[in-house]
Amino acid sequence: MPRVVSIYLPDLPIERIRRMDQKAELSPDRPLVLIARSGSKRWIAAADAKAKAGGIHVGMPAAKAQAMVHGLQFVDADPAADAEALERIALWALSQYSPIVAVDGTDGIVMDTEGADHLQGGELPMLIGIVNRFRARGLTVHAALADTWGAAHACARATRRDIVIIPSGETTRAVEHLPISLLRLPAEIVTSLRTLGFKIIGELAATPRAPLALRFGPEIGRRLDQMLGRVSEPIDPIRAPEWIEVSRAFAEPIGAAETIDKYVGRLIVRLVAELQRKGLGVRRTDLIVEKVDGSRQAIRAGTAKPARDIAWLTKLFRDRTEKIEPGFGIERLTLVAVMTEPLGEEQRSSLIDEKDQDITPLIDTFGNRGQRVYRLAPVASDVPERSVRRISAAAEDVTETWVHHWPRPVRLLARPELIDVIALLPDHPPVSVTWRGRRRRVRRADGPERIFGEWWTRSSEFDAVRDYFVIEDESGERLWIFRSGDGVDAATGSHRWFCHGIFA
Repeated sequence: MPRVVSIYLPDLPIERIRRMDQKAELSPDRPLVLIARSGSKRWIAAADAKAKAGGIHVGMPAAKAQAMVHGLQFVDADPAADAEALERIALWALSQYSPIVAVDGTDGIVMDTEGADHLQGGELPMLIGIVNRFRARGLTVHAALADTWGAAHACARATRRDIVIIPSGETTRAVEHLPISLLRLPAEIVTSLRTLGFKIIGELAATPRAPLALRFGPEIGRRLDQMLGRVSEPIDPIRAPEWIEVSRAFAEPIGAAETIDKYVGRLIVRLVAELQRKGLGVRRTDLIVEKVDGSRQAIRAGTAKPARDIAWLTKLFRDRTEKIEPGFGIERLTLVAVMTEPLGEEQRSSLIDEKDQDITPLIDTFGNRGQRVYRLAPVASDVPERSVRRISAAAEDVTETWVHHWPRPVRLLARPELIDVIALLPDHPPVSVTWRGRRRRVRRADGPERIFGEWWTRSSEFDAVRDYFVIEDESGERLWIFRSGDGVDAATGSHRWFCHGIFA
């Protein structure tokens, strides 16, 4: 069953203008509206939250809006720039989340995430991650996940919550009370339906089709069937002009696994030839499967380093083509190099044994199974949680090293955990520690090691201090704990104790 994510960006035009205002010519404290023009007519095309709170709405004459709200800021609307920004967002989402992404109208994008959500930890973590990443870029976003494009589109625009997940098979119940304006019908049809007394989708779906089709044509029935999953609505994925793409269409649909593998292998040969001609290696490749019934299925394969090895790329796809469901047959296969990097020729000699064993294939295997493979690299910081960063598993060796006179635990907790401690302040080690509901009597301890806050990066850490101890309990387990503060001055910390790591 397909699963579709609709991402709704209601304030993209306003937020784009704000992001482009590098010289701070627009005051963040004054309401902002975008003005559309047609001859001598001027009306509101978009408004921010402050303007809407003052009673301004889209479509209102600009002169009336200016009279209603004092200090209103006007900027000319630019639909072409808005569409370009939305296309860039869609291309970014395609590289991050799913091989099938398209622009959805003028205010959102849509993605087919069937088989891709496990790479993000599941449907809920995926949607939370999407919303958080859009918010981090200063964008207002609502995201909905459903079985169909129409249902996801409607739910994303109807909700006030950040995310909505419609369980599989419950589309009808989820959309029946939504307004008919969310059916993606032409505005004149929606107006006529409201005149006839229709308000919600459920009322329209329960009405006989023949009278509606006679008066309005087939559009209403088509949109209802698409929303409820009775007919397919394939998503035509967006493509960047610079991407390398090869495809093969079939006069007679194919469906056997051996046949699919054979033609995928031939496409890889053609793709690699084109990559070699341009001096590129591929990092992420999408296989788009177009079926006879109009639906699409996608398979994504990634590599840790740029690659154009035919045998290895073929193996990566053959390990996953078993997930293809041909249905009534496949009429086209398309292979797209979504991410490429420069890759030069490399000379190898059969007379010299390679000392370094390449583990990139192992990294690729785990990565394409949904595992997150990475390496840890040092960072020049005394604060433990800031002294390490994640880098690509196949990245070049990092020259930085840790320089510590005190031992460090083999496992650093994701965040310090609060513990109960009996200790004599200010410098004595704990006598007992209670962590995760278990009380531990301290047999040996070493410390304190004092770590100061990084006042040059955060002014709030000017006086901050941590005193770290290595303790060993009666069972021989060794923990890395610290006290926030110097044990005397309250300005240096809360004087509470935390567990931060575990020694081997």
